[in-house]
Amino acid sequence: MFKKVDKKASRERRHLRVRKKVFGTAERPRLSVFKSEKNIYAQVIDDINGVTLVAASSLEKDFAAKGGNKEGAKLVGELIAKKAIEKGIDVVVFDRGGYIYHGRIQELAQAAREAGLKF
Repeated sequence: MFKKVDKKASRERRHLRVRKKVFGTAERPRLSVFKSEKNIYAQVIDDINGVTLVAASSLEKDFAAKGGNKEGAKLVGELIAKKAIEKGIDVVVFDRGGYIYHGRIQELAQAAREAGLKF
């Protein structure tokens, strides 16, 4: 009998493994990414104080594209970078959330870099 792989549990284990190494400070906060089937979310987090500094997602009012595709991820990446730079944050550490750096995650990261964030 074959055991079915639980993808969510596998991702959570990978995320914990990444989180052991990736830590956000006030000078260099963590850009955390979460994706669901229909939407994508990004947060800039200061882990020392436990505070979310900036957040953006495909559920925002002024968001025009569909959130579950690469174009939506690209727009969220540009939006999070714009909001972070307005708050004076230009250098972050990227937390891919246990996801493979591919597809929507890659598009979000590249759009944030192009919009001015450094990581």
